[in-house]
Amino acid sequence: MNEKFRLVTDSQVILKELMVPSYANFGGKVHGGVILSLMDKIAYTCAASHAKSYCVTASVDSVNFLNPVEVGELLTLYASVNYVGRSSMEVGIRVESEDFHAGVCKHTNTSYFSMVALNEETRKPLAVPGLILSSETEVQRFVKGKLRKLAKRQYTEDFAKLGDDLDFAQEATKLKKENCKIKLPK
Repeated sequence: MNEKFRLVTDSQVILKELMVPSYANFGGKVHGGVILSLMDKIAYTCAASHAKSYCVTASVDSVNFLNPVEVGELLTLYASVNYVGRSSMEVGIRVESEDFHAGVCKHTNTSYFSMVALNEETRKPLAVPGLILSSETEVQRFVKGKLRKLAKRQYTEDFAKLGDDLDFAQEATKLKKENCKIKLPK
């Protein structure tokens, strides 16, 4: 790796794709899986462009489907590296759809993908270049990316301990208010 730092703009990617009838679900809207696949594709392209190496998707933060996407609309995905660690990168993705006939553009999705650069032969993590932050927006995105990484790490630790000290009888009593029925074998 020759470059120690790269500009955010060096690896920003825009992907446009027309939503065709074969992408429709039973409700006539574009299937969420199609959009997720395109998001994964652009996350890889952006991360690999920054790292100049093979990358894998390590995790995907929540993907909120804010508005449905219709067949015939043009989907535009924007991706940029927001944060880099030693071998990992957070890629922020914004998805918009455009209805040509109505002249309306709507924000449909936002998500953050954690990507890891790997050595293709050894499959071991590979160091990635740092980011040159050249705008206030890029600084904000970097700081928020770092905070998301720390929050995710804390959540993972807390979740691993979740339920370790539960009182089963007490918790079962609380479930009476939930939409479930407990039928344990005798």
